[in-house]
Amino acid sequence: MVRIEEWRRLPAALASILGVAFAYYLAGWIGLHQRVVVEGAEVTPLWLPTGIALAALLWLGLPAWPGIALGTVLAIEHISTFDLADLGIAAGNTLAPVCAYLMLRKVGFRTEVDRLRDGLALVFLGGLLPMLISATAGTWTLVLTGDLPSSEFWPVWAAWWAGDAMGVLVGTPVLLVLPRFHVSRDIYRAAEAAALMSTCIIVSLIATRSTLSLLFLVFPVLIWAAVRFQLAGSAPCTLIVSVLAISAATDQAGRFADHSLLEVMVNLQALNGAAALTGLLLSALVTEHNNIRIKIEQVCEDLAELVEHLSPGRSGPDL
Repeated sequence: MVRIEEWRRLPAALASILGVAFAYYLAGWIGLHQRVVVEGAEVTPLWLPTGIALAALLWLGLPAWPGIALGTVLAIEHISTFDLADLGIAAGNTLAPVCAYLMLRKVGFRTEVDRLRDGLALVFLGGLLPMLISATAGTWTLVLTGDLPSSEFWPVWAAWWAGDAMGVLVGTPVLLVLPRFHVSRDIYRAAEAAALMSTCIIVSLIATRSTLSLLFLVFPVLIWAAVRFQLAGSAPCTLIVSVLAISAATDQAGRFADHSLLEVMVNLQALNGAAALTGLLLSALVTEHNNIRIKIEQVCEDLAELVEHLSPGRSGPDL
């Protein structure tokens, strides 16, 4: 019976793997349109497939890893002909989100990201630390195959690591919010959400494409999103800011004009990183405080009912 049950689950498991692979490849195909060349190597400032990979593992568990590996192979094939040397890149891109998932599960990470500790775990254990694996494996593969001079290892490694880490910090929160997304029945709250999204787009365009130093204007919008809508508001706003900033950087518009590629990448990743940390950590902190307040109110209501029940003026039960 157990064997039969396993066979029945096989089509669903294969569908999940293929779905993860397709989503990974599609996001990679979109991301490659905004790639930059650093010392002869093609890297992306925001590699969203990494965020998709981690979200898939958080939803489906370790059985999702073949889909990540297949998606990586397809993404590499889109850039150039896949050969055995590229197995190092595929292995690193698969192992990094798997390690992130295992570390997050070890510390009791909750996909609701309703505690500050969850936000910090996603930043450090989900993004910054494990993506060292993919960046190191990928860059060394390029060096060992002769596609990258060893003297240019660190610039490419830094760009690779930043792109993968930003994929987690920007992409994974958006995906974790999607299953809980719903349109509010409160017309005023729905109107505020629409105003927030519109303001975010307008302010991001002005901040990233203006020749004035106005990049800081995105942060009041992110604070508004996190305080009023928590992760459901801050995650999409952070994604909007990041995508529009990358677009301006690749076009060398606004504050990204007349700078070297290294300076553009540093400014871009500093903005994206600060925006992601502001939105993610502030929304987690606000959600945790709201949950604590709700629990305290519930305890106070229960205590009031108990006091009323035990008050001397209350008649006892009939015998």
